[in-house]
Amino acid sequence: MAEPRPVLEMTGISKQFPGVRALSGVDFRLFPGEIHALLGENGAGKSTLIKVLTGVHTLDAGTVALDGRPVRIDSPLQAQQAGISTVYQEVNLCQNLSVAENILIGREPLRAGRIQWKQLRAKAAELVTRLGLDLDVAAPLGSYPLAVQQLVAIVRAISVGDTKVLILDEPTSSLDRDEVAELFALMRRLKEEGVAILFVSHFLDQIYEVCDRMTVLRNGALVGEHLVGDLDQVGLVKLMIGKDLDQLEELTEHHLRPAVGDPLLRAENLGRAGGIAPFDLEIHAGEVVGLAGLLGSGRTELARLLFGADTADGGTVSLGGRPVTLRAPNDAIGKGVAFCSENRRTEGLVPDLTVRENIILALQAARGWTRPIPAAQRDELVARYIGVLDIRPVDPEAKVSTLSGGNQQKVLLARWLITQPKLLILDEPTRGIDIGAKAEIQKLVVSLSEDGMALVYISAELEEVLRLSHSIGVLRDRRLVARLTNGPELTAGRIMQTIASGEHQ
Repeated sequence: MAEPRPVLEMTGISKQFPGVRALSGVDFRLFPGEIHALLGENGAGKSTLIKVLTGVHTLDAGTVALDGRPVRIDSPLQAQQAGISTVYQEVNLCQNLSVAENILIGREPLRAGRIQWKQLRAKAAELVTRLGLDLDVAAPLGSYPLAVQQLVAIVRAISVGDTKVLILDEPTSSLDRDEVAELFALMRRLKEEGVAILFVSHFLDQIYEVCDRMTVLRNGALVGEHLVGDLDQVGLVKLMIGKDLDQLEELTEHHLRPAVGDPLLRAENLGRAGGIAPFDLEIHAGEVVGLAGLLGSGRTELARLLFGADTADGGTVSLGGRPVTLRAPNDAIGKGVAFCSENRRTEGLVPDLTVRENIILALQAARGWTRPIPAAQRDELVARYIGVLDIRPVDPEAKVSTLSGGNQQKVLLARWLITQPKLLILDEPTRGIDIGAKAEIQKLVVSLSEDGMALVYISAELEEVLRLSHSIGVLRDRRLVARLTNGPELTAGRIMQTIASGEHQ
């Protein structure tokens, strides 16, 4: 039986930026009614290929065809008019407007220059119902959780004209399992309608659950296209990184070393109304304390109290045996506490600054802006941490916004490591980055711990928390419900039981 004609065919796509060849002769095709994964390490070229397809970047060489006809796409508007819609990882909708207004924004039914609200809500309800969703379209979008907001973004994307291709860029990175299942159900309904879906995710289990075909990029070049059933996960990882992945095995014994001595940090009855219930926590030098729990369980709220990003309304904190007051991040930084936020783009990096400026930011803030770091010392420190963390490209003057997600995360880590903290809090440090960069960051955590640094490690991936932590605090409903000592008997299943029951198992 002859293979159907692709709805989208990109041939020989090349794209060069100053000093960086982002894409080199890449071919990519997408068929009607399929879910197709685009895979590769951070920096492999995935984002650049998508931006070429959606008109954000112009291609240097190659061709793009839709339904067999050559097209030139020079802007996101042209992509949308051609039937290509995109939903990005960060939901770019208006929280204060209703679901209906968000779906039809810019396309509202008008009469005599006035919006016809009844028609607007009816049209939005029709679109929502068609896709099997049960939503009150008159409710403010901000009243719904992020997962539902992403579903609304998809409804909006496919309602703009005749959508042939839907691009979903890391849509599951902030979702729990039930929310992922709801998203996948919607994707399958769109697939049945003949929409071709390009799916980007770093969760390999999800790729094998929902996708039909996969294309793998490495270093800006095409490595291969495969049906999902023809390539197992081990083979896929080899294609993505270009070698066998055995980097994490050496970490498995790390958590067996017990913490000893007096605690570096002791929190007693620390809490914040509306944030997290009062809790007690001790962290020793050289200890990795993992925090596990579902989204909204209070993991980030706990971390923000320890850093002074939120102010506690009760309890005490001591560092090195001495009471401290943490009313603001500057107080924590001055006491040797650092915090890498889960939201590196809005609470971490400054996208318009260079790599050098982002790395040096916390150290300069700790010194005070009236005492600038000497240029030679600054440049030597930045070069050292770019090398230690293997940040690419090796250009301190590159805008940090041009880096891949994994390299942006390394820049944020470098910013805090350069301050030589006693306690480093990492909130979802490997979310949305490729498997090779994950391994590098996890090995760095082990190395820092062995050098005596205390760490708090937050991750939705329980196996990751188990692999790295000496002990694990379990949170549920914004309460610290258990502190589990890691060891051979502790499993992800036991942690999940603790989360489910809210009691020490």
